[in-house]
Amino acid sequence: MSKLKVAIVGCGRISGVYREAFKELSKDVEVLYAVDTKIDRAREFASHFDGCTPLTNYKEILGSDIDIAHITTPHHLHAPMSIDFMDNGHHVLVEKPMAITLEDADNMIEASKRNGVKLGVIFQTRYVKGCTELKGMIERGQLGKILGARSFLAWSRPDSYYEESDWKGTWDKEGGSVLMNQAIHSIDRVLWLVGSDVEWVEGTIATRINKTIEVEDIAEGHVRFKDGSLYQLHATNTYPINAPIEIEIVGEKGRVGLVQDTAWVQLNGKERYEIEDDMLGGIQVGPSYWGVSHKFQIEDFYEAVRDDKKVWIDGREGRKALEVVLGIYKSAREGKRIFL
Repeated sequence: MSKLKVAIVGCGRISGVYREAFKELSKDVEVLYAVDTKIDRAREFASHFDGCTPLTNYKEILGSDIDIAHITTPHHLHAPMSIDFMDNGHHVLVEKPMAITLEDADNMIEASKRNGVKLGVIFQTRYVKGCTELKGMIERGQLGKILGARSFLAWSRPDSYYEESDWKGTWDKEGGSVLMNQAIHSIDRVLWLVGSDVEWVEGTIATRINKTIEVEDIAEGHVRFKDGSLYQLHATNTYPINAPIEIEIVGEKGRVGLVQDTAWVQLNGKERYEIEDDMLGGIQVGPSYWGVSHKFQIEDFYEAVRDDKKVWIDGREGRKALEVVLGIYKSAREGKRIFL
């Protein structure tokens, strides 16, 4: 079986996760190009792989012999780069958020369909063992009717986090802050676990501490699902530390939840127990809150490309959390409930 030929576009902070994933998947993948506007970063990444060419302009490899482009650039570049690659016949696996507007997200989905190529969106935290087991319990009806959900994120993003970046902290490049960049993962997990379409969202945002940025450092929201359940979320990046994310789903027959990547179950009348993520085969690179599951999603995407199977977290799945985030932003600006 021939190896899949890949390129990574964006060799910044998150690229270390991809570097180690590519190494572990070396029997299946050949890394041909590392692209970054800062050539030193591209060269450093390329130095880990024989025959990998560092470049500063991704357009040089459009229409080349690569099968898959991994897009790990600043948020505002996700859509135009992904569309360029798909229009030239390449499959794309893009970091979250897939775009910073719904129009761009829809254009990406259309490009995938138009060109007959696959589009995947990174939401690696769905692959955590406890998360997938909770989903199975919900689908089997062990919680009964879902009544509600909540998520709470309290992380730290000091002024230096933004000052060291030429795109974070801006509406036109990052597209938002604590919701768009951090809490979007927990939003995605709740949407997937509950499994119902969203009817409306309502929320508020503010910039209370990080006065050097344009975007929000705190947000709260309510999400009403079409099954009648209500999801309450709170997120801030003004906390002194990166505390474990908390998620809870409440049903008629009990409650389940996650504290970071450890799941817990409390069914009515039964003793509470935990499902720890065994992390077997995962990769821990960078901050612990990134988790270890990037490799699993990358490997899953490769299998979908090789076997021509449906991508699990495709463009339509990736769009769902983005729509909730953008709906809360719109609700905050307009001071009203937004129906999706």
